Amino acid sequence: MFHTTPLQGVTSVPGIVGLLALGLAIVTVWQMVRIVDAYDKEALTVFGEYRGLLEPGINFVPPFVSRTHRFDMRTQTMDVPRQEAITRDNSPVTADAVVYLRVMDAKKAFLEVDDYRTAVSNLAQTTLRAVIGDMELDDTLNKRQEINARIRTELDEPTDEWGIRVESVEVREVNPSQEVQQAMEQQTGAERRRRATILEAQGERRSAVEKAEGDKQSNIIRAQGEKQSQILEAQGDAISTVLRAKSAESMGERAVIEKGMETLSEIGQGESTTFVLPQELTSLVGRYGKHLTGSDVAANGQQLDSQRFDADTRELLGLDDIKEILGEIDEAAQMDVAALEQQAKAVKDGNANMETADTVEGAVDEDDREPEPKE
Repeated sequence: MFHTTPLQGVTSVPGIVGLLALGLAIVTVWQMVRIVDAYDKEALTVFGEYRGLLEPGINFVPPFVSRTHRFDMRTQTMDVPRQEAITRDNSPVTADAVVYLRVMDAKKAFLEVDDYRTAVSNLAQTTLRAVIGDMELDDTLNKRQEINARIRTELDEPTDEWGIRVESVEVREVNPSQEVQQAMEQQTGAERRRRATILEAQGERRSAVEKAEGDKQSNIIRAQGEKQSQILEAQGDAISTVLRAKSAESMGERAVIEKGMETLSEIGQGESTTFVLPQELTSLVGRYGKHLTGSDVAANGQQLDSQRFDADTRELLGLDDIKEILGEIDEAAQMDVAALEQQAKAVKDGNANMETADTVEGAVDEDDREPEPKE
């Protein structure tokens, strides 16, 4: 028992030392190896001295005396707390914004500024209040893009010294005070009512103009229709008058012709060989005689254009009947040629009786009278 105890203590000391050495080696390796993500960079300091930036991947650093500071190289979003400001026209408003930034130089971000996110946030708040205070209320509500551009411009210069780039600034809300909002709502309502009144008046005016234009066009069309109707009516009356005149003229000529034919028939039935015809009857018979022969002959023997009538005029004037009547007159004249020659010879010798002379004289008197038109 006495000798066994020291042997056990001796064997336990090396084991403990080995375990300590193994643990120390593990801790040393852990302190030496630094794994950096692909979107990060880390600033390395040894004994408090800046030694450089650790790139993405596996990096070895002095153990136990090194420290690293991580920087995210991606675009970061930072909310700017709601700020109260007074516009240039003394209207209180509240506004907030969002800033999009990126670390461009990790060394400057580590050495030039304590906490770049806090610094950018404070600078954005003061810039937002300054920009809104330099504008009127209407501009702060309507010119969001101008506010964003001015804030970004104000942030660019100081953040460049920190190795930070402000990519964009977006103002989310600009809210006037409650009293100003009520006044704006009343103003908006009045403006809407004014526009509605103007639009209604313009609509009524346009409607009146269109109605007047329609009435004008309607009156023009109606006047043109009445004018055309009067023209057509006048043309119809003129045509009717001409037709009636032609019909009356044709009927009058036919009556003259019939009366003349009756006279010729009576003359042909007489025993005298001497006939005295009125000028009107001879010219009328000569006219239709020329029509029956188909041509006129001039005094110098030249052929003239024939005077023709259409079928309706021939039927209306009875020209076809005149030819038959003249044929009957020729037949009657041929039958009494011998008797007329004997009477003429007796008159020449002075032996004709007075009755024949009276008959001839009566015939001459009757022929001198103008025939009355037949009703």
